[in-house]
Amino acid sequence: MTSTWISPATQPTGASEPIQDTSGLLLRAVGLLILLQAPLSEAQVGHPQVGQLVPATMARIGTIDQRYQSFNVEMLEVTGGDFWKPYASLDAGSKTKPDPSPAGSGVPAGMSPNLYQYRPPIDLSNARLRKLAAALGPSYVRVSGTWANTTYFYDSDTPAPKVPPAGFGGVLTRPQWKGVIDFARAIDAKLVSSFATGVGVRDAAGVWTPVEATKVLQYTQSIGGSIAAAEFMNEPTMAAMGGAPKGYDATSYGRDLAVFVPFVKNRAPEMIVLGPGSVGEGGSFSPTTVGLLKSEDLLAAAGPVFDAFSYHYYGGASDRCASSMPGAGTTAAAALSQQWLAGTDQVETFYAKLRDRFEPSRPMWITETADTACGGNRWASTFLDTFRYVDQLGRLAQRGLQVVIHNTLASSDYGLLDESTYAPRPNYWAALLWRRLMGLTVLDPGPSPSSKLHLYAHCLRGEPGGVAVLAINTDRTSPVSITIPAEGRRYTLTAKRLEDKRVQLNLQQLRLGADDALPPLNGLRTRAGKTTFAPASITFITLPGAGNGSCS
Repeated sequence: MTSTWISPATQPTGASEPIQDTSGLLLRAVGLLILLQAPLSEAQVGHPQVGQLVPATMARIGTIDQRYQSFNVEMLEVTGGDFWKPYASLDAGSKTKPDPSPAGSGVPAGMSPNLYQYRPPIDLSNARLRKLAAALGPSYVRVSGTWANTTYFYDSDTPAPKVPPAGFGGVLTRPQWKGVIDFARAIDAKLVSSFATGVGVRDAAGVWTPVEATKVLQYTQSIGGSIAAAEFMNEPTMAAMGGAPKGYDATSYGRDLAVFVPFVKNRAPEMIVLGPGSVGEGGSFSPTTVGLLKSEDLLAAAGPVFDAFSYHYYGGASDRCASSMPGAGTTAAAALSQQWLAGTDQVETFYAKLRDRFEPSRPMWITETADTACGGNRWASTFLDTFRYVDQLGRLAQRGLQVVIHNTLASSDYGLLDESTYAPRPNYWAALLWRRLMGLTVLDPGPSPSSKLHLYAHCLRGEPGGVAVLAINTDRTSPVSITIPAEGRRYTLTAKRLEDKRVQLNLQQLRLGADDALPPLNGLRTRAGKTTFAPASITFITLPGAGNGSCS
């Protein structure tokens, strides 16, 4: 029986399990074995557990939006402003307690200004940025975030004010917003956003008015653009942090939605109204220290008004917010644990129950997600986080979510691309493989031989009858094997160290070529029989000849 194996990565520093040797000699030897398709003995693979794939009869369990895998560009990136301070800068200073932010500073309420660092506006015309974003298309690009709640749109071609009007924290100009529309068009993305909801857009009674939303929609339409979907505000469960008036509660939210929804239906009837866009409920990460409102109360006050039910998900808070959100952190040693990865399921279950109760049958979207809030963990830019990234895509597709919008495309540690150079990070390469291989029909892959081998299956993109399987071995020390019934191709992602910012595809380091050309993502031929997945590895297997009737 033929067996193929890809060498594992080592553990991150501080992990509790033994580190496995991955010397250059072993890597070269294993690479030769793969290329020659030579069988490995049971001693070489460590007596792996064995399961079986039956792709021809995998049952269809759902479908996803063609723009399922999408990404966020923070409104603050577009306008320029203070975003999460890089860890190098943060470590150079002292970690600060969450003293109240100065009035008008643009820093979210209750957060320390020392956690942030100024970024100039992102260059959305950058050729590399556009090329790499387009390779993930079609997609949604969401331009929103906490700062969008208090952003003033300067609807003029004259120079913008350097200081925003009272009640606002930032200024968005016409050229900047046109850059967003042009960017979305260039990368085959539809635009998702939200509107200003802070004290600057409210009447004397404190009720939301559409003055800013009208300006944005009118200008967008005047330049041939459109907003495909929008939330009223970013994260109403954390309304105080997002610049809402003092004392803002569920009753206030319901009153605002009674103005917002009719306005949208009249002014932009084609726009999908998303909501509520909540965060911080249903899991271990619940930032109660910032005055969390309950989605249950918000939905009860608003009534059934949304076209799609949206929420945000972070598994915890990064080191930056350790003092303001105590107990919400995580560790690199836990990054492959079932508890960490299954948090996605736990929170989806929580919000799905609310959807069923208040907005029955509405499709569900995650409009913002990453490993942790506050800019991402220290390892968010490394291969270690790629396990969470692809596992989350697989889990949520099985649960029927239609769209998953990752935060961010190119800012802070959780960006798919480096924010300074726009060079791809490990999560980007995984996103690219997902886009090229995993189709829109979701299949049941069948049982896994190990609780640490996570299996997901979709129809193979572009191949009628074909099946693509994603196999994620989260075990740091033990391989796992599966028997496949027919020849296919495998695409295995590994790294020399789990906390490495470089990733290898079938032992070849992935990097951009001349003129930022994407490298060929070629799979290795895999014969029928036993295929072994090394410890700490991510593998896509394509089976074009599966003959699955659900994929015709």
